[in-house]
Amino acid sequence: MMKNKKIALIITTLFLALQMSYGQKHQRLDHEKIKTLKVAFYTEQLDLSSKEAQLFWPLYNEYEKKNLALHRREHREIRKQMKNPDLTEKEAANLLQEYLTIEEKEEELDKAFYLKIKNVISARKTILLISAEENFKKRLIRQYQKKHGGR
Repeated sequence: MMKNKKIALIITTLFLALQMSYGQKHQRLDHEKIKTLKVAFYTEQLDLSSKEAQLFWPLYNEYEKKNLALHRREHREIRKQMKNPDLTEKEAANLLQEYLTIEEKEEELDKAFYLKIKNVISARKTILLISAEENFKKRLIRQYQKKHGGR
């Protein structure tokens, strides 16, 4: 219980420091600072040994890079086309198929990563990783909402 409070305090302090470092002209989050927070949060949540961390982070970084590439393609290209009110039925069907293909690739990537990483950090810590990923995202959203008045 005390450990959780300590972690929450550290993360909250880091998030507040992150928020204070932004000027008004820097509305986008600084990805390097988020990455630093993520590394600290995951390492703490998973209680990674130095050996585990040395094996884990290169695999995680590669996974994240591939996942981001798929996500960006989906959001930049496909979602832009989805907003076109003049899509024909055929164009919409092709776009839907492309969207579903990307979703399948993301699921395949997740499955392959989690199966691979469980051999590095254990199945138990892999479950903790999944939970840590969800918790980290929730914290980012909460901090963003606080910063922007609950929007």
